[in-house]
Amino acid sequence: MTRYLISFDDGAMTFPEEELPEVAEASHKVVREAQDAGVWVFGGGLERQQASVVAPDGTVTDGPYPETKAVLGGFSIIDVPSREDALEWAAKIAAACRCAQEVREIMPDPAV
Repeated sequence: MTRYLISFDDGAMTFPEEELPEVAEASHKVVREAQDAGVWVFGGGLERQQASVVAPDGTVTDGPYPETKAVLGGFSIIDVPSREDALEWAAKIAAACRCAQEVREIMPDPAV
């Protein structure tokens, strides 16, 4: 099986605030479905613009970074047999969250 990162940009979820409970319920339903299917690894939303960059020398620089064009808003990690399966899960997540999802294959650990 292969792990995939399914993610969306911060600010991509644009719907009326009063619809948040419905979106949250739909999103949790997809997570439960992925858990029941045994493909869910981990996921979550990220606090807006709360990034810190740690350089190789240990120097820490705190964001936000206005030059950044896209900031990760949330993500899911799934473990599925194929890219087609990952795209199917991304479609379910996109429908639930009401925003486009980006799908990327996670490189396997070379030590395994």
